[in-house]
Amino acid sequence: MRPRSVLAPLAATLTAGLAAVTCVAGPAAAQNAPARNACSPTVSIERFSDALDKTTYEGTFVGNFSALAVDRDGAIAALSDRSALFTLDPKTLSPRSVVPLADESGAALDSEGLVVDRDGTRLVSSETEPSVRRYSRDGAILDRLPVPDALRVAPAGRATTNQTFEALTLLPGGRTLLAGMEGSLSGDTAGIVRLQTWQRQSSQSNPHSHGHRDFRLGAQYGYRTDTGLGLVETAATPDGRLLVLERGFTAGVGNTVRLYLADLRHATDTSRVDTLTGQKGVRLVRKTLLADIADCPSLGATAKQPQPNPLLDNIEGMTITGTTRGALRVLLVSDDNQGATQTTRFYSLQVRP
Repeated sequence: MRPRSVLAPLAATLTAGLAAVTCVAGPAAAQNAPARNACSPTVSIERFSDALDKTTYEGTFVGNFSALAVDRDGAIAALSDRSALFTLDPKTLSPRSVVPLADESGAALDSEGLVVDRDGTRLVSSETEPSVRRYSRDGAILDRLPVPDALRVAPAGRATTNQTFEALTLLPGGRTLLAGMEGSLSGDTAGIVRLQTWQRQSSQSNPHSHGHRDFRLGAQYGYRTDTGLGLVETAATPDGRLLVLERGFTAGVGNTVRLYLADLRHATDTSRVDTLTGQKGVRLVRKTLLADIADCPSLGATAKQPQPNPLLDNIEGMTITGTTRGALRVLLVSDDNQGATQTTRFYSLQVRP
């Protein structure tokens, strides 16, 4: 979403700027790897690339990226919040295809979250209502998931416009889908946001069914963001925890982007808790800071507006692309809002949670 208050040559450039991580043999090298370009004891930045910034592909602007996901063939699915879904080459990140998205009436989406399901269909969250829809690879709507009334934008519910389903991820095993609200509901304490889950129903009689009974509403959890920050992305780790991106923007100062590890275990199901005020007996999701991206080395990056670190921009999308010797390979992307003062930038991290 837009921040609050706020092809050969291309492929060659991308290959040089953001190539796949090369593993170095030997335990000593593996132990030292996280220290290279360290952002924190558990996170290091490998490289970044601006090569897609302010480019077009088949007449479509390449940017406004709000979410990333790994497709079944290893390609990167990149979601634009201007109703376009790109497929990017996993090594060069150069676009391979683009598919337009729309709602049931053909209107544009404020598309923010993305999951590639196990059958290759795409689950896309939109902030507008909010909603989660299932799309075919060619952009046809197949299904729409139920949403609790309280999470709908006022006056239908208690959510604020542009503060709803910013994050979407599928937990290991493929049975639990999770969407993260960016901002608090009316009545909840500022900074406490809701994480809504859906449970996939057994479909032994029709394993390829995408009917409305495929996912049913599940547990809901409360998560406390840092002061002034919103939850903009989640990515499930192989052990079932969550990487969580929190982001904020201050005019004249720039962005704050922090990466957390969150654990849903022992958190209270808040689906029947009307207001979350930090009350006794309600256990929020536990989180641990992994890195403040401002603490990463800048690697020669430049910024088009004031930033605490010129590497920073409006980072909004995240996916786990694999592992290297126990470290998660994580890809981030910024949403440039198609504006002159922001950049479409990809970041390659290694994370040892």
